[in-house]
Amino acid sequence: MSKEEMFKELSDAIVSCKQDLVLAVIEKAKSEGIAAPEIIEKGLAAGMNEVGIMFERGKLFLPHVMMASGAMEAGVKMLEDDMPTDAPSDKLGVIVNGTVEGDVHDIGKSIVSTMLQSSGFEVHDIGRDVPLQDFIAKIKETDANMVGMSALMTTTMPGQKEIIEMLKEQGLREKVKVMVGGAPATQAWADKIGADCYAENASEAVAKAKELLV
Repeated sequence: MSKEEMFKELSDAIVSCKQDLVLAVIEKAKSEGIAAPEIIEKGLAAGMNEVGIMFERGKLFLPHVMMASGAMEAGVKMLEDDMPTDAPSDKLGVIVNGTVEGDVHDIGKSIVSTMLQSSGFEVHDIGRDVPLQDFIAKIKETDANMVGMSALMTTTMPGQKEIIEMLKEQGLREKVKVMVGGAPATQAWADKIGADCYAENASEAVAKAKELLV
């Protein structure tokens, strides 16, 4: 089986919530010497992205999403020991990542956190429906140099702008890079609110974070 076929099988197993198959394919991929970050990005995350798209289109419901998410988490856990390890001083950057207040979607955000972590960043994922002040508190607590903010609904997007204003008010904006994402977000929106970048997916989030921090 080629690498591409293996990634496809892994992605399909996530979509169909077959956790046992997910773990079996990961075991096979590991035995073939495929790197853990690549298995996560091209297999697990690809499948979870597909689940996210189907959920947004009303083709899947929340229980299915939760099961797929559980299968992905089990897969990531299995790969933890194979992740590149960096001493804290070697971290590429410290990132606080969360979904803004009023928004309970967190599939995409969780994938982004996993990918950033496996790429060498120290990531503090503060979850979903996060009060805006909690973003600021976590940035201060961890001395983060980047914040990632996800908004999946147009009604919660203004929260991203408010956090940037709060960073300015507290004198933190100069030292903290801001990344925005989520279905309704765009590069034009990022420019409008004064964010440093917009990422459409997890791979792009990693590339942009490296661009800005490394």
